[in-house]
Amino acid sequence: MQRSSIRRASAALLALGLGALTACGSDGSDSSDEGSGGSEVVLVTHESFLVSDEVLAAFTEETGFRVKLLRAGDAGVMVNQAVLSKGNPQGDVLFGVDNTLLSRALDEGVFEPYEAAGLDQVPAELRLDDEQRVTPMDTGDICVNYDRAYFAERGLEPPQTLQELAEPEYADLLVVQNAATSSPGLGFLLATVAEFGEDGWADYWERLRENGVEVVDGWEQAYNERFSGAGQGGDKPLVVSYATSPPAGVVYGGDERPDEAPTGVSTETCFRQIEFAGLLDGAANPEGGRALLDFLLGLEFQEDMPLNMFVHPARQDAELPEEFTRYAEPVENLREVAPAEIAEHREEWIDEWTDLVVR
Repeated sequence: MQRSSIRRASAALLALGLGALTACGSDGSDSSDEGSGGSEVVLVTHESFLVSDEVLAAFTEETGFRVKLLRAGDAGVMVNQAVLSKGNPQGDVLFGVDNTLLSRALDEGVFEPYEAAGLDQVPAELRLDDEQRVTPMDTGDICVNYDRAYFAERGLEPPQTLQELAEPEYADLLVVQNAATSSPGLGFLLATVAEFGEDGWADYWERLRENGVEVVDGWEQAYNERFSGAGQGGDKPLVVSYATSPPAGVVYGGDERPDEAPTGVSTETCFRQIEFAGLLDGAANPEGGRALLDFLLGLEFQEDMPLNMFVHPARQDAELPEEFTRYAEPVENLREVAPAEIAEHREEWIDEWTDLVVR
């Protein structure tokens, strides 16, 4: 999922608020102080990672390992740092490399193979690495979200397709993330490649640019600062986010449950994101890292994810909460690009996109 995502929205943001993990250190990392004894295992992750304190405490109680969270920015930045520090990594396990960036991490030898317990409960289509250097953790559909109130007040139908986003009635309404630095931004670029083909996606982005699309660095800025549906003074009623963003608007919008979420999803604009975790090659605590991977794929963590990170767990036997299933909009027509094609063309597409839209 970015996943990257609705997943770090706090109580002061979106008027939703997912509370940040406690025990933040001055170095920007977090650690679980629950339990006693055992050594530390360092989980490198993106800025959108959230987990319940009691779940981390349960891991410590079960294994004796305390978890230290080391946040490394957006997923793209995190993967870049992992490549630069390969063989002498910042931590033991990396969580949050997705299918848009996976080939780079695998080609650079960032991970050490390990088959996590519970992998047999993960659908085969999510297991993109035959060597099991990474373990699928969750999925999320990157889609354009819209502010229902904005469109209702103006009697304007929100766009549902990529084609409609470039039409004049939606001029200056869309904010997207930078495809070079943000996994949702890259996912949305890939959605346009899937929709318009290698010969047509650039022309489409020229139309979006002429229609006033705004580009920001990452999801947090796009959703929490620029999107009007976040309730923080933003003026853009269209934003690239996730199909599971609307449940967060309900869950953290107050005790009352509305008939529908305050934000909607343009369901014909979506790209499937799969997130993975892996044991970093050269990890200082490989035993703790393997134990952590087992735990991350276990039911306790997998069932904790939906209402913390607003993603679908990778395990097919994980139960979803009622709020999640009621307000998350189903996406049936996903845009997909084969991993091999992403690996071959990703940098080329990003460079061309940057020349077209940013420079």
